Amino acid sequence: MPTFNSNLLITDLQQQTESFLNEAVQQWQMLPPATMLHKESPEKWSATQCLMHLNSYGLYYLPAIAKTIDEAKSKQVLHTKDFKSSWIGNYFTELMLPKDAAGTVRKMKAPKNHTPLANDNSDVAIATFIDQQEMLLQLLEKARGIDLRKATTPVSISKFIRLPVGDTFRFLIAHNYRHVLQAKRAIAHAKLQASGYKLQV
Repeated sequence: MPTFNSNLLITDLQQQTESFLNEAVQQWQMLPPATMLHKESPEKWSATQCLMHLNSYGLYYLPAIAKTIDEAKSKQVLHTKDFKSSWIGNYFTELMLPKDAAGTVRKMKAPKNHTPLANDNSDVAIATFIDQQEMLLQLLEKARGIDLRKATTPVSISKFIRLPVGDTFRFLIAHNYRHVLQAKRAIAHAKLQASGYKLQV
């Protein structure tokens, strides 16, 4: 399993999170709701639904990570120079990441409790996403003081499976990246249609 310098890993994850945050603040907030609600086809998600999906994960993982960090600090589970990923944490992370430079991802079905049924309130979805990314940046900074391997977080699909918090961060941010790319594709398609460009089928 890969081994990372703990501080460099956190810095890299912060930079990725800042890029998602900047996209939401500088781009998505400025778009008309119709663009954020556009779906390439009936079975695909709009950009708003992508954010709703991510927000549902943040609703679970951000408080869970915060609790893990607080418990680790109270138990003196202190910082170590290196972090070695667990096999399951690395597997979950790699599953989320694109397979190639074109951004192709492995198709998978979202769990029912994380599937966005509605397609509305784009302003709320964007604002919540921004708040969550800001909170994630704060948690990453707080995690510099703990052992990223020994401090563990239960995963959303089963409280009996616990990931090292370093892997929890890696998985969560890879998952964010996956659906940020998906949201950007939906937005690009909306802009093409709005411009009158006829897509080749």
